[in-house]
Amino acid sequence: MPLSTDGVDQRLVDAVLGVGVTLGVAATIAVDLDETGRADPGAYLFAGVFGALVLARRQAPRAVLVATVLGVFLYYALGYAPIGIALPAVVALASAAEAGHTRWAVGAGTVLVSAAAVALVEEGRPLDYLVSYEMLTNVALVATAVTLGASIRARREARRHQEKLHRVVLAEQAREAEQRLREERLSIARDLHDVVGHALSVIALHGNVAAEAIGRDEDVARRAIGQIGRTTSATMRELRATVKVLRSPGGRPELATLGLAGVPDLVSAARETGVEVVAELDVPGGVLDGAVDAAAYRIVQESLTNALRHSGASRVTVRAGLDGGRLELTVCDDGCGPGDALRPGAGMAGIEERAVTLGGGVSFGRSDDGGFAVRARLPVRVGT
Repeated sequence: MPLSTDGVDQRLVDAVLGVGVTLGVAATIAVDLDETGRADPGAYLFAGVFGALVLARRQAPRAVLVATVLGVFLYYALGYAPIGIALPAVVALASAAEAGHTRWAVGAGTVLVSAAAVALVEEGRPLDYLVSYEMLTNVALVATAVTLGASIRARREARRHQEKLHRVVLAEQAREAEQRLREERLSIARDLHDVVGHALSVIALHGNVAAEAIGRDEDVARRAIGQIGRTTSATMRELRATVKVLRSPGGRPELATLGLAGVPDLVSAARETGVEVVAELDVPGGVLDGAVDAAAYRIVQESLTNALRHSGASRVTVRAGLDGGRLELTVCDDGCGPGDALRPGAGMAGIEERAVTLGGGVSFGRSDDGGFAVRARLPVRVGT
């Protein structure tokens, strides 16, 4: 069944309107107010025709309107009992205006009212009767029908606009949700890369230390193996926290080590590999936003990983301080120079993404010692 936007069967509505027009015109014929005695079967046939035209009002509103007007003229030309000039055309006028053919409806109504006025003048009806009753009634019927049709159309257009706007809003919300999901996945991917990459680097280096020390310096071997165990445990905690986020999207891992306060642990683990690491942290606690603090930690972690794995450095310096409302973070080594470290990779890409996401920036290049340097500048507060 064809339904309107209100969920009502259109054919049922048209059938009811058609029956209403037929009964209204037939009742007016039967009353025969002018007592013409011309309420013939043919007149009632016209009543049925006027009602039947209503059934096609949605498919061909202008054709129905023209046919109705011509039918009214033909009805009166055949001399049947008067039915009013506008009554048979009320639904056709409203339907044309509802379909957006308001000019057609106004024009047809004007033709009907004018024709009725001319006919009444020719019949010798008093002018006061013509103006105060007949004309007023016809004009009121035509104006009401056209206004009703136009208002129905306006409400329908407004409803369609609201529905379209609602769909646009839903689509935008879906895009935003998808974007948030992509950003969350990217953030988790960076975390996994940093955590696993750093842990494997530390484990590999301490494994080498332990292998060389076994049989020669048991204390060094034990310390190296102990550091491997601590690194493994810490990494497992972070991985479990990340898995928890994946299982419950919308949350973020809350890790005590995520922040500059956890840098000393990174430094200690790096020192155990035989590399001299100097940390100069001059950032008061509570000054940084949590996201900035966590990003700073990850940048230091990944920079230390690169220094341990690629540069062959003997000394690494980590500096963090505030400058003009920004966090200045630098990790420099005295290794073999940029070399492999400047090749594009997930590590440096992750560092750059973290900085840019927070509204900061990062640069890579040679350090003062001829090695490799990572220099990041981050806002103290997100959005500043």
